[in-house]
Amino acid sequence: MVSGEKSSSEKRHIWDNPKNVQRLLVVFFICCALLLLADLFVHRHPAFEHEELNLEQAFGFHGIYGFVACVILVLLAKQLRKLVMRSEDYYDGEPKP
Repeated sequence: MVSGEKSSSEKRHIWDNPKNVQRLLVVFFICCALLLLADLFVHRHPAFEHEELNLEQAFGFHGIYGFVACVILVLLAKQLRKLVMRSEDYYDGEPKP
C-alpha cells in the first residue's frame, strides 16, 4: 500500500474528501460575509451612544477587532514558544553535558 492511501477496511471520515473541506470553507466565508453585511442593518445598543469615540459603532469593528486580536495572539504565542521550548531529547533520560 502506498503511503497516504487508506485500505478498504479503514473507515473514511467526512473530511477525508477535499471537496467536503472546500464546501465547508465556502459556507464559512458566506457566513462571514452575511454577518458583515448584517452589521450594516443591526440596531446599535443605545448605551454606547454617549461615548466620545464611537469606534464600537463603526462598520465591521467587531470583526476587525477579533481578527487583529487573533493575529496578535498567534504572534505572541510564537515568541513564547522560544522561551518555553525544550530540547528534542528532553524526556529521553540522562541530560547531555
